[in-house]
Amino acid sequence: MDLPADAPNGEELREARERIAPWVHRTALMSNATISRLVGTTVLFKCENFQKVGAFKARGALNHLLQQPWERIEKGVVTHSSGNHAQAVAWAARLLKVPARIVMPENSAAVKVAAVRRYGGEIAFCEPNDEARETAARKIVEETQSHFVHPYDNRDIIAGQASVGLEIVEQLDHPELILAPVGGGGLLSGCALAARYYGTDLPVWGAEPELASDAYQSLREGRRQPAMPAKTVADGLRTGLGELNFGIIRSAVKGIGLCSEKSIVRAMRLIWERMKIVVEPSAAVPLAALLEGTIDRGGRQVIVVLSGGNVDLNRIPEILALDEDG
Repeated sequence: MDLPADAPNGEELREARERIAPWVHRTALMSNATISRLVGTTVLFKCENFQKVGAFKARGALNHLLQQPWERIEKGVVTHSSGNHAQAVAWAARLLKVPARIVMPENSAAVKVAAVRRYGGEIAFCEPNDEARETAARKIVEETQSHFVHPYDNRDIIAGQASVGLEIVEQLDHPELILAPVGGGGLLSGCALAARYYGTDLPVWGAEPELASDAYQSLREGRRQPAMPAKTVADGLRTGLGELNFGIIRSAVKGIGLCSEKSIVRAMRLIWERMKIVVEPSAAVPLAALLEGTIDRGGRQVIVVLSGGNVDLNRIPEILALDEDG
């Protein structure tokens, strides 16, 4: 299936990578023998939990804002996000010395709310659903004449997130399979584009919680499905797919694997204990899907994108309690 006509092209991906390079990290690839043995193949982790703002979102937000004329952003920027994109926009706006106004669901992780405020973002809370987020953001745009930055359904955002995939291609001679979590679809669609333009027969898969499986259902039905109720512990994946994101994913992603809440917690705990690094629940979803066997890896080496590390430490007992077997 052909890519959407408005998808970023290969040159735009390279330009985005160069544009943001002075401000973002080229994150490491790490491995763990125990995890690879449990999965049954070599697993490498692309550690975006070590990225600026603690998540890959810094890439797309900065790529978008760096391309805007001053008169478009001088009155400020607005976005809606459960946390990581919110932090990224607040961080990028601070770099450019413009105000950032952020709409966040009222059930957002406290650690992400605190981080947005540290970066200077002004927060407006809303009900935890896409309609409420979008309505609140539109109201702020109208009142302040600020520039709206969509969290994922935006060419610049996608091109910026694609730099994750470009780095993977640069870091490995022959990457065999990229696996990334999917919420709105910015990271997954960006990685898929990077693989399409610069990989050599490089498949890309997504991973999603069963309690937030709208992307899986969208691929199955052939049209975008609405976001599900915000019940998954993977708070960064509670949003629905963007239109452009879905078009790219439908054209360039091999499939989406699902996983249970218990598997997410177990995968996160495995990463904490075996790799000695902190990841948030959303970042553990790909490993959870691998361990559940819902990814058709075909014996390939797997590069898992650890999307972020902004876990609310105060919620750890509550999160670990989801794994009843401990």
